Amino acid sequence: MVSADRLAEQVADHIRGQIVRGELADGAPLPKSEELIQRYPVSMPTFREAMRILEAEGLITVRRGRLGGAVVHRPSPANLGYNLGLVLAAQRTGIDDVATALRHVEPACAALCAGRPDRATAVVPVLRELHEEYLARIDDLVEVVGVSRRFHEALVGLCGNPPLIVLAGALEALWSSHEQDWATRIRETTGVPLRERRAAGEVHGRILALIEQGAADEVHRLVTEHLTAAQRNPSPAGPAAVIDAGLIRRQP
Repeated sequence: MVSADRLAEQVADHIRGQIVRGELADGAPLPKSEELIQRYPVSMPTFREAMRILEAEGLITVRRGRLGGAVVHRPSPANLGYNLGLVLAAQRTGIDDVATALRHVEPACAALCAGRPDRATAVVPVLRELHEEYLARIDDLVEVVGVSRRFHEALVGLCGNPPLIVLAGALEALWSSHEQDWATRIRETTGVPLRERRAAGEVHGRILALIEQGAADEVHRLVTEHLTAAQRNPSPAGPAAVIDAGLIRRQP
């Protein structure tokens, strides 16, 4: 006899496969529980356990109450970042270690962006729009940190190498969630001088220009230097803070 836990895993496996293959679209509602139980003849407790498995993996969000139901989420680097964060937190890993990893992989992504033959249409317009938005929001610390985060995520997401996009994107999501949390908290205390925000914006402009020129080696060096200078936050004074994976799921 198959155990209830195994049946729940089988139901979760089948629905997971549909999500990964695109048969269930991102953002679409999952069919109602009554319909799914007819499709998968299992008990309600077993079905609920299958839903808990998928929700823990970040593949669905279950809404409670009268208008409840489940919404589908395609796998993403943020999902991986959350699970990676759990593993690293269990090892008492500090956010500074994530910063070190990014200083090695993000410059490589930027260099790949510069090497793309289609960068003029696939990369440069996206980065330019983000750079212009950064300059427009420079007076608001939380807003500008959010735009800066998206600029750096775009360097990864537009590099054109799917495995690197996923792996580096997970690190980027983990770092960015801590940086955004830091910006929200520090705005109410010391803040960040406007001149520092402007300096970061100038570097973003130079990164954009080098990618547009196809200068892979130069942009690799510049991004490395930029991250080394910029990643002093969200590191607190004293010992590095242990990673909080939950921050990823609390991001807007």
